[in-house]
Amino acid sequence: MSKTNSIVENLSIIIPAKNEAESLKDLLPRLKELYSSAEIIVINDGSTDKTPQVCEECDVLLINHPYSKGNGAAVKSGALKASRDLLLFMDGDGQHQPYEIKNLLEMFEEGYDMVVGARESQHQANVSRLIGNTLYNRFSTWMTGHQILDLTSGFRVVRAKKFLEFLYMLPNGFSYPTTITMAFFRSGYSVGYKKVEVLNREGESHINIVKDGIKFLLIIFKVSTLYSPLKLFATIGGSMFLCGLVYYVYTYLLYDRFTNMGMFLILSSLFIFLAGLISEQVSTLFYKK
Repeated sequence: MSKTNSIVENLSIIIPAKNEAESLKDLLPRLKELYSSAEIIVINDGSTDKTPQVCEECDVLLINHPYSKGNGAAVKSGALKASRDLLLFMDGDGQHQPYEIKNLLEMFEEGYDMVVGARESQHQANVSRLIGNTLYNRFSTWMTGHQILDLTSGFRVVRAKKFLEFLYMLPNGFSYPTTITMAFFRSGYSVGYKKVEVLNREGESHINIVKDGIKFLLIIFKVSTLYSPLKLFATIGGSMFLCGLVYYVYTYLLYDRFTNMGMFLILSSLFIFLAGLISEQVSTLFYKK
């Protein structure tokens, strides 16, 4: 038995699905053919099409949500139901290719705790999605100090025990990949990225660019303060201090006085820095284990 076959036997494939009957008709048989020894779990997130029937016909483990709870909620349901030590998450919309799973597993065997399938720029759904993801990746790379190639990819393999540590932190919406990635980096777990081919999704996307884009950005700031709050607060406070200092010099040279605005900026920068320092201590205690 090869090492890859051995790891597949220890694998649970988790697929959140909402009205993905057409793509699942093709995806599930291919998965069962390529990875027959893996546990395949589909979470029907309040679908109104024939998603449940397709899953039953393909003889996979089905979890039904009575109404749509969100992509993240479906992922959490699948993770709690899984019985294997490794979890592989992939979308049910036809974007993620089953043959790429082998590539993720091969990299995972090199000693990583999580391997993420990173999309190439030409595989992004549209220009606005590309710009948004590029900004997210660069911001999170700066926060963590590690190269993050695809912060929002839902195609990843991870150790179940370590994933479940952060289950309570994961939001119910589409931004669960952001949260789990930042949490893994903060905990010192090994995260790797593997370039994968991604096809255009089948059917209509459930992501609203503006609404979910704002949510993604808020999640980044939220998790950033949990990851390294002092780095974020110190940057903001330092910028305000610099503005206050420059404004002080400007008013002193032109009007020979120190204005209230200059004092406000400098004092505010100190308060922001102290808030970051306290947040850093709280974050350290949170990750003490």
